[in-house]
Amino acid sequence: MRTLSSVLVFSAIFGYVIASDVLDLSKEDFKSSISQYDTVLVEFFAPWCGHCKRLAPEYETAATRLKSNDPPIPLAKVDCTSDEGKEICSNYGVNGYPTLKIFKNGEFSAEYNGPRQADGIVKYMKSKVGPASRLYSTKSQLSNALDKAADVVVLGVFEKDGASDMQSSFLKSADVLRESVTFGHVFTSNVADVYQVDRLAKLDEKTRTNGNNVLVIRPKNSINKFEPSIVAYSGNGDLTEFVKSNFHGLVGHRTQDNNAEFKAPLVVVYYDVDYAKNPKGTNYWRNRVLKVAQNYKDVNFAISNANQFAGELEEYGLEQPRDRDSAPVVAARDSQGQKFKFEDKFSVENLEQFVKDFTNGKLEAFLKSEPVPDNEGADVKVAVAKNIHDLVINSDKDTLIEFYAPWCGHCKNLAPTYEELGKKLKDEPNVQIVKMDATANDVPPAFVVHGFPTIYWYPKDKVAKKYEGGRDLNNFVEYIAKHATEELVGFDRSGNPKSKDEL
Repeated sequence: MRTLSSVLVFSAIFGYVIASDVLDLSKEDFKSSISQYDTVLVEFFAPWCGHCKRLAPEYETAATRLKSNDPPIPLAKVDCTSDEGKEICSNYGVNGYPTLKIFKNGEFSAEYNGPRQADGIVKYMKSKVGPASRLYSTKSQLSNALDKAADVVVLGVFEKDGASDMQSSFLKSADVLRESVTFGHVFTSNVADVYQVDRLAKLDEKTRTNGNNVLVIRPKNSINKFEPSIVAYSGNGDLTEFVKSNFHGLVGHRTQDNNAEFKAPLVVVYYDVDYAKNPKGTNYWRNRVLKVAQNYKDVNFAISNANQFAGELEEYGLEQPRDRDSAPVVAARDSQGQKFKFEDKFSVENLEQFVKDFTNGKLEAFLKSEPVPDNEGADVKVAVAKNIHDLVINSDKDTLIEFYAPWCGHCKNLAPTYEELGKKLKDEPNVQIVKMDATANDVPPAFVVHGFPTIYWYPKDKVAKKYEGGRDLNNFVEYIAKHATEELVGFDRSGNPKSKDEL
């Protein structure tokens, strides 16, 4: 069976490519190449593709880490613009870049729908190989696994196979969480000295003498004095929920891949978070956050890499730390979705006061907003974050509101029609036409905007409904005439202009 190192040797001898742990299958017999591996992830890409270029370093890092996995999980790529690659990509229905697919024993297995950062790719692909929980049959195997772990390991310690309900619950939880959590288990009937493993030796006697345990074990790089490095499941409550609630600890490492796991109320501290290249500097600031977090059990805390969340910082009106040694910046979000930014110099004392004021409702929410415009006499009124509540949400009129982006081609095409609609309905006393630049203003939670333009009908009953109708003038008029709370002055319910006798 072919090894990853053979590609590197070939490259080093002939100098055709820079040494890489990603297998380039663009010019090989694709079917026979992937048949050599039990599981392989393949990226179908185009050299000019911007998304592919952004993925490349993450994919390379993941490939390097996964080649040393037990068993190894190769990462490969196919250039869909090469002569051979065009046919391969066509055979597998590739119509966008990058497209990632998982192959098992030479056959297509599944579309890759996981994260696009190295940590996420590694964790996702590990979850696709072998059982949901790995069995450790010797003390040295378990010790090595815990020493090398870069993330939390959930370990089941059972007396013997099939002897407990807890083992059954453990395996079910492992299957549910396998894509995001690393599970392992060991039987004391085979490994009697399991609690002599360094990481487990300091467990309390009650835990060590319990016949069945499930332990949430933190990696070495995140051990701290503010929380236990190992949390034992008591047997009470749902095991899956126990793992979820204890996985990130007091202050979790929040990334683009696991962002959805951190719920509000949430305080995030942004700086050069990098456990691979700068673990000491990462924990220097994290320990200061932990000192505060231990006092606020009802608030979630996280640290995030400022570069990875540059767009989010902009949404809070915060600037990125200038360099690796710069102090962190801090933002918070409450359960209503309101945003708050920390504006003092970072210190434990100042962070403590910020969190205290945040939890007590003493902070003024931050709104990303353009200046409030003068809408007097405007056919299409302009909403910004600072006036949308008065103009739309608390209005006594029905509102059609467009959320747009200045750079959006579809929005530009719609603009003349939308302005014409405003003119046509300007004399309607109970209806208004409104637009808002959703890139320059915070959009209220009542409206969900994922693309542009997004249009909502917001009647006086305050129930927002996404507009899915046509986008010519008559379509808009007919829709508004039909759905208006009160019949329009100038149009009947079908959208036809009323005669002079009807007016």
